[in-house]
Amino acid sequence: QVQLVESGGGLVQEGGSLRLSCAASGRILSTYAMGWFRQAPGKEREFVAAISWSGGRTDYGDSVKGRFTISRDNAKNTVYLQMNSLKPEDTAVYYCAAMMRPYDSRRVYFPTVYDYWGQGTQVTVSS
Repeated sequence: QVQLVESGGGLVQEGGSLRLSCAASGRILSTYAMGWFRQAPGKEREFVAAISWSGGRTDYGDSVKGRFTISRDNAKNTVYLQMNSLKPEDTAVYYCAAMMRPYDSRRVYFPTVYDYWGQGTQVTVSS
């Protein structure tokens, strides 16, 4: 069992930056691929980014490419999402998730492949 806790969300102005963290407990995070998703009110959960267990492979949603960076520190059992050049449309609850399956760039976009989820952290970008 893995417990995931997100932090770092908040209110930021358009063009600003935030760094989200996802701290894991219960099992060693290094054995899991990790992902970030977001969900705005009235919308479906959207893939943001994913990273393999070693950190050697990453994937990003089209709407965040070039602005967001996912990384991990397995020694700290933590995954990060650095968000730059934030836009009002980035406003959402951001969730981290852990996947036991082998990393597959064709599948990381689907919430159903992830086994554990955090409770989410709110990010609000004002214009």
